[in-house]
Amino acid sequence: MGYYNVTQVGDIRPKVNEATIDELPKIRRRFSGLVNNEVMEDYSLRYAPRSFRRWSEYMVASTALGGIAYLADYAIGGSIFVTHGFASAIWAIIAAAVVIFLTGIPVAYYAAKYSIDMDLLTRGAGFGYLGSTITSLVYASFTFIFFSLEGSVMAQALNLSLGIPLAIGYLIVALVIIPLVVYGMTLLSKLQAWTQPFWLILMAAPLIGVIVTHAKAFGSWTHFAGISPHGSSFDLIGFGLGAGVALSLIGQIGEQVDYLRFMPPKTRQNSKKWWAAVISAGPGWVVLGAFKQMVGGFLAFYVFSTVGSTKAVEPIQQILGGFKTFLSPGLAITIATIFVILSQIKINVTNAYSGSLSWSNFFSRVLHSHPGRVVWIFFNVGIALTLMELGVFGFLNTVLGFYSNVGIAWMGAVVADLVINKPLLKISPSYIEFKRAHLYKINPVGFGSMIVASAISIFAFFGGMGSYLQAFSPFLALAIAMLLSPIIAILTKGKYYIARENPYAEVIAKGQKLPNDTCVVCNEEYEIADLAYCPAVHEGIICSLCCTLEKQCHDNCKLDVASASIR
Repeated sequence: MGYYNVTQVGDIRPKVNEATIDELPKIRRRFSGLVNNEVMEDYSLRYAPRSFRRWSEYMVASTALGGIAYLADYAIGGSIFVTHGFASAIWAIIAAAVVIFLTGIPVAYYAAKYSIDMDLLTRGAGFGYLGSTITSLVYASFTFIFFSLEGSVMAQALNLSLGIPLAIGYLIVALVIIPLVVYGMTLLSKLQAWTQPFWLILMAAPLIGVIVTHAKAFGSWTHFAGISPHGSSFDLIGFGLGAGVALSLIGQIGEQVDYLRFMPPKTRQNSKKWWAAVISAGPGWVVLGAFKQMVGGFLAFYVFSTVGSTKAVEPIQQILGGFKTFLSPGLAITIATIFVILSQIKINVTNAYSGSLSWSNFFSRVLHSHPGRVVWIFFNVGIALTLMELGVFGFLNTVLGFYSNVGIAWMGAVVADLVINKPLLKISPSYIEFKRAHLYKINPVGFGSMIVASAISIFAFFGGMGSYLQAFSPFLALAIAMLLSPIIAILTKGKYYIARENPYAEVIAKGQKLPNDTCVVCNEEYEIADLAYCPAVHEGIICSLCCTLEKQCHDNCKLDVASASIR
């Protein structure tokens, strides 16, 4: 079956200046071995086809949840409790978890339904083709910031147990991750599945050890003041600042859907399993995440009087304190180090993997070049290593508090489009369109909402709007983004969502299986959901990646006047 022929397309076939078409050379592309090897490439710039999505609902969910083994939660929780005291911290963590869970539901659903990653989802959720390059940077920064924080935790453990200097430890923890990420989902699914039971046992052991051997510790924790000038009682500004730090994790849903895009198609037979996997591995990650933050706060309280306020927020010190309650000091250090290393490998393979997807998407659009996802693994890990060497862990609260303003503005704009503009206002298309051939470069609905919300909330974060709005700047970003998105959608009447119609939009939206076809540029076969018609240069069917990398067309296929020229 041909993808676009005259009888199928009819009036929607774009008009171009046909006199200029023959003047352009018909380029045929041969991708490198890194790009053509989909086990390594993992469809980093594409829709994930049914033929590749061979994992069960349970395996996909298990792999996605394996990535939340990170210990930054311990550091974040410990930092919030030590800085703001018990009452402010506990409510800050709960409030942030509720926001993250609710915003994560539509993101996880659409990504799993349409088998696309966070970048492709953002393109079709109000940002446009080039507008989402900004969010690619936001998402990439999430991955390397948290890679550096997690790597710092692992280096601290190596320093404590083996005496390895931190600078060398940072290099070790960066290099060990790279070979594990090269083979993408194929290897990561096995790694997460094999290590999960052991990790769960080691995670629970320190907490149980403290509770069993110091039964009154939990009661004393509720009166923990840390270094807060307000003591352990509730303080509104402390609550806002603490929630802002916890909300920096809102970008984690992007890493979850980078795995959820490999979910099998939803059917009547697997509907319950499908939904259980999407919810548990999508927004559900924050349930365990919030619990780990509280555990980090509890263990920080437990070791606070022994190691001091600075060391108490280090996960290795927290975990070591817990293991020492039932193990000898030497054995406690060994087991604690093993746990930290295992945790950091489980999460940093995810950070490196998701970062490689983000950078692939960013540079393919900016440079019209794609050397392969594997190349960007080195780039992302290199940035994270630089941050580690610069001591990013020492600025934990400041870095995460600032990032949360931008991250939540982005997520708020995406969620508003998915839950308001699509189903309620019906201004945004009901499906997710991610292909360059069908999108405007910039959609002011999402892009404008995010930029305005980020600018105002960052201004507030630096004290420009008073102490209360400074503390609640991330919530301000969320409110502005979710309010502006439908307003701009109404004002623009949805004009900037679709540049030219996709004749298969309805059947794609319904999840119906469609036949494959061959790209005239790279001569590879793809599912129709990943293909478009190119009238401007190639006069044939073209895959989404070849369309992205095309330099000659200048998006002329989206011009609706016959006199359009191809420059």
